[in-house]
Amino acid sequence: MKKTTATAKPLVNWRGWGGVLYSKTTWVVVGVLGGGVAVFYFGNLETVPVTGRVRFNVCGGEVRELGELEFRKVVWQLRENGINILPGWDPRTRRVNRVMERLLPYSGLPNEDWEVYVVDDPRTANAFVLPGGKVFVFTGILGLAHNDSALATVLGHEIAHNLADHHGEQLSQTFGTGVVLYALSVLGAPFGLDVLIRHFIGPALMKLAFGLPMSRLQESEADYIGLMMMAQACYDPTEAVRFWERMEQATAAEDEPLEWMSTHPAHGNRIKKIQEWMSQAQEKRAMSQCGPTSGYAEMFMHALGLDQIG
Repeated sequence: MKKTTATAKPLVNWRGWGGVLYSKTTWVVVGVLGGGVAVFYFGNLETVPVTGRVRFNVCGGEVRELGELEFRKVVWQLRENGINILPGWDPRTRRVNRVMERLLPYSGLPNEDWEVYVVDDPRTANAFVLPGGKVFVFTGILGLAHNDSALATVLGHEIAHNLADHHGEQLSQTFGTGVVLYALSVLGAPFGLDVLIRHFIGPALMKLAFGLPMSRLQESEADYIGLMMMAQACYDPTEAVRFWERMEQATAAEDEPLEWMSTHPAHGNRIKKIQEWMSQAQEKRAMSQCGPTSGYAEMFMHALGLDQIG
């Protein structure tokens, strides 16, 4: 009786550089995995408040926990660099808190435990928010926010990032791009490209194709939500344009990357978008029944210098 030896069929048959023949098993595996990924993706779609954009978000409570860890890291870094957080009685801190309190009723996050930290660093024109409602404002940006409406532009933008859960979306995107990267490395393995794809080409490609465009989209979305928010709070939305014009002038001497290589939209494009949204913002302000006296009150405070300390 003739003996037969059973041999396992490889998942991928190498045919030299002329081509690769993927076995039926390979396509079945790819199909099953692809179907599972599709079900998982569409099962975790949600709508962003205000803008109505549909996006994938699989992250929940862990985002807040990561925000707490990041908060401790930020405070530690500030201390290591000898940079102080201003006390609550400081006029600059009181000014930021005053604008925050006026915006929060329109934030869509009534249960968020907001905390404001004004960082005494006049060289840094920046502000950012962490998951959980911790807002950091550097005094360098207060010099560009000449009045409370300009400051509301900054704070509304930061509040909007939390309202839209942009941090969770970024983490979810990291998960998604990781799956894509793994799939590409598997498909590139027969060519000996898996290591190159996984550690060099892949991450750079994922950043350019997904990471940076998503970051710019989120920044623009936060501009829109923040603009609507400040208008509802009876701040002057036209000040948003003037604020970003001043920011553009302040950073004109810096070597900024091309927009497609940046995490933020170019200042010119940002200003153009805000101008396009201005009629909507004015309608929001009118619907809030702000009345003429609110504008005069702000002009009065501006004249006294009560809204531009810092």
